[in-house]
Amino acid sequence: MKNAYTKSESEILSSLSVSKEQGLSQEEVKNRLTKYGENKLQETDGKSIWQILFEQFKDVMIIILIIAAGISMALGEWIEGVIILAIVVLNAILGTYQENKAGKALAALKQMSSPKAKVIRGGQNMEVPSTDLVPGDIVILETGDYVPADVYLLESINLKIDEAALTGESVPVEKDSNVTIEEGVPLGDRFNMAYMSTIVTYGRGKAIVVGTGMETEIGHIANMLNQATEEKTPLQKNLEGFGKILGVICIVVAVIIFILGMIQGMKPLDIFMTAVALAVAAIPEGLPAVVTVVLAMGMTRMVKRNAIMKQLSAAETLGSTSVICSDKTGTLTQNKMTVVSLFDGETIYEVTGTGYYPEGDILDAKGEKVDVKNNPSLKWVATIAGLCNDAKVEDGAVIGDPTEGALITLANKAGCLVESLNNKHVRIKEFPFDSDRKLMSTMHEIDGKTYLLTKGAPDQLIARATGYLKDGEIFPLNDEVRERLLTQNTNYAKQALRVLGYAFREVAKEAVPEENENNLVFVGLSGMIDPPREEAKAAIAVAKEAGVRAVMITGDHLITATAIGKDLGIIEKDDEAMEGAKINDLSDEQLKEKVMHTSVFARVSPEHKVRIVDAIQANGLVAAMTGDGVNDAPALKKADIGIAMGITGTDVSKEAANMILTDDNFASIVAAVEEGRIIYSNIRKLVNFLLSCNIGEILIIFVAMLFGWGTPLAATQILWINLLTDSFPAFSLGLEKGEKGIMKEKPRDKHAPLLDKRMTRALAIQSVGLAAATLLSYRLGNSFDSHDHELATTFCFTTLIIAEMLRAYSARSETENIWNMNPFSNHYLNLSALLGIGLLLVVLYVPAFNTIFKTKPLSLTYFLYAAGLAVVPMVVAEIGKMIGRAVEKKTA
Repeated sequence: MKNAYTKSESEILSSLSVSKEQGLSQEEVKNRLTKYGENKLQETDGKSIWQILFEQFKDVMIIILIIAAGISMALGEWIEGVIILAIVVLNAILGTYQENKAGKALAALKQMSSPKAKVIRGGQNMEVPSTDLVPGDIVILETGDYVPADVYLLESINLKIDEAALTGESVPVEKDSNVTIEEGVPLGDRFNMAYMSTIVTYGRGKAIVVGTGMETEIGHIANMLNQATEEKTPLQKNLEGFGKILGVICIVVAVIIFILGMIQGMKPLDIFMTAVALAVAAIPEGLPAVVTVVLAMGMTRMVKRNAIMKQLSAAETLGSTSVICSDKTGTLTQNKMTVVSLFDGETIYEVTGTGYYPEGDILDAKGEKVDVKNNPSLKWVATIAGLCNDAKVEDGAVIGDPTEGALITLANKAGCLVESLNNKHVRIKEFPFDSDRKLMSTMHEIDGKTYLLTKGAPDQLIARATGYLKDGEIFPLNDEVRERLLTQNTNYAKQALRVLGYAFREVAKEAVPEENENNLVFVGLSGMIDPPREEAKAAIAVAKEAGVRAVMITGDHLITATAIGKDLGIIEKDDEAMEGAKINDLSDEQLKEKVMHTSVFARVSPEHKVRIVDAIQANGLVAAMTGDGVNDAPALKKADIGIAMGITGTDVSKEAANMILTDDNFASIVAAVEEGRIIYSNIRKLVNFLLSCNIGEILIIFVAMLFGWGTPLAATQILWINLLTDSFPAFSLGLEKGEKGIMKEKPRDKHAPLLDKRMTRALAIQSVGLAAATLLSYRLGNSFDSHDHELATTFCFTTLIIAEMLRAYSARSETENIWNMNPFSNHYLNLSALLGIGLLLVVLYVPAFNTIFKTKPLSLTYFLYAAGLAVVPMVVAEIGKMIGRAVEKKTA
């Protein structure tokens, strides 16, 4: 039922044709089940494993390799064809495995629904599977129950419901079946409603089902999860771009070679074999595997920094993050209500320590520790906080209401140990809290006298007080003092503190609490808040320095969100915060502009969160979204990087996210961003290294063909270089430590290509240098024996491999020359170079490999000639860096 919260009880009962005493008949339930369907969430059909596998073969690079393999086998070159196909199949299996792990968020969402529900049907109370609920069912809600559907409250007795997972509200919401709500009120302020999958923490109630299955609020979230599309990461887009560029280059050069071959009178078979060699040369076969392994290694390093990446590609996306959208509760704050200030009518006191452990002190205005035993007002506040309380705190965890847990902690900090208080001053009677009085009172015997202890809303408590305690004596509560107390209450509220007042009165032992909540003696106020995480401020400061903006998105109230935002350093002015309801009045274009200047969004719905992320992305920014609740799941899935909390996070948020923080620490996000930047920087280095080799190989074959020199490299030789010889140094480059100042740089543009001006210039210089040295070696080998083509190709093969080993050392930095750094500090690269040379010697001097790779053993003299020419590309690369620095300095 749409906007049920705006309707009266009679309107609801009438429209759903039901009596709240009798409920629905069994026959009517069957009819409505047929009409509305079961009360469960549905999901769209996902891709089958075979569809995912088939899609792996749509990539341009893969198609070219399959064609090359087909041509090879058709021409009898089975070894080459099988090797190429093996590479294609391996890449497809890896890709299928990664993609098949995604899309499990809805399964977790389904598990959050209540398995059973208490209903009234045909005038009888019964328990039924929650999936059998239909609109019009009358349900009973009791403490500890999951709310089984979206319901309109018919009765509420001290009813409180924890809606944190749905709205982000950090404390249970007091419900009231008698209130009238206007249309457009945010989800968290609909006090006459309860929503599917939230939890009753206190009291009881009776309600009527107004929404089931996909027509519930959690159903709307499920629908958004179904509709959310997963964007490709910048790296995925860049690598796809490379595939298309190399594919076009391959086709163009192949056509030119075919024409040249025909003009030169070459045999069609030879032309085809040259085309296969070219195709193999153009495709960086080892690149997908190398990038995958480098990302996996980066993920392993992230685990050590308390961040688990669920998708490999997400690791590098973190490095380009420009905005971190964070939920407040449990992410930027501790999700542990804490008393931070006390007021005794005269003096404001600071309470230190956070969480539910009794670690902290009460300090006066001078910062000196207060001895509560010698301060009667504070002693009474601590005593009332501890005794007028239904919660328990065990091992730092609250059993019961978080607000009352904070009060137990306050009493323990003050030295009034609650366990001892309860044993010494046993509760005689009580008058429970209700939403009309907004007070709670209990009776206890203290020092031989019977007292009524009361806590609750300051305005209600002050209105019922006639005296106040000062220096241990009771004075009349005149208008001046009353005004001072109310002013302090307002000041606390402006600081986003949840305020409670405390009072007592002496009563007769047989007194009735309900009749004695008047003529109270006021003793103090307390201000509590869900405090910011200590490490969050520092992390936000580091993020700012790195050019990463923090945006807080919360279901909490605007005043609270603004105060927390200022405390954390997210905002400086009030106008940098806005309420979610105002988002409804903004067009997408207006919101796109607004998000650039607003960093705190309060009272937002799940739909608002998705729109905010959309607006940030529309500005060309990379958005990371953190959260722990069900309400965060659609935005987590929509964001470029979704980050869930590992400790407090729901299963739904973890499944929807790309990354999980094992310590729920905002600072770990910044550490992960740094790791992401290092990963991206290393991927640039290895891509530069591998592509310069591929382009060099294309130039070698093309130039040789152009001048009629034959084919300098066989397809198997190129495969050996691309897959084995080049891959190990590339892996090693992926393990480079981060260069200094990496977190001082601004985030890279989301649309900035991997192949930017710097890399294009480096590729051009290095590829030409590599091709020139290798072709010179090929011609040198040919000059020693013009009839021995294998000798010439072996010269070419040897020079190319050794040149690659040396160039790997040059590739360790895009800007710094090799003599300005310790060239041998990367031990993995040292081992890779030795392995590469070792493999070269195997191919040259083991007869079986001579046959497969069409090589022949070189004499020491010939080997030194080939090795000497291999130094040239490294020298050219270092000169290229100096040219690059000069160009960038001139254009800066």
